[in-house]
Amino acid sequence: MCRSIKTLRPPVLAEEATEDEIRAAALQYVRKVSGFRAPAAHNREVFERAVDAVAAATAELLAGLEVRGGAGARRAS
Repeated sequence: MCRSIKTLRPPVLAEEATEDEIRAAALQYVRKVSGFRAPAAHNREVFERAVDAVAAATAELLAGLEVRGGAGARRAS
């Protein structure tokens, strides 16, 4: 979908994803889906709410994933 969104879970990412990395991925997703790199003033509030919602869903997903198999497998949080 959006090539600039990177995988944020181990083992691809050695450490836990930071809040900034999660927000950047959410922003890229909302930009791609909306078709706007930056929203017009009249769309800014809904755009930011969408980024916040996607970031929250992403953090929840990463916290709940269980990575199994291979060396160093651990519960992502």
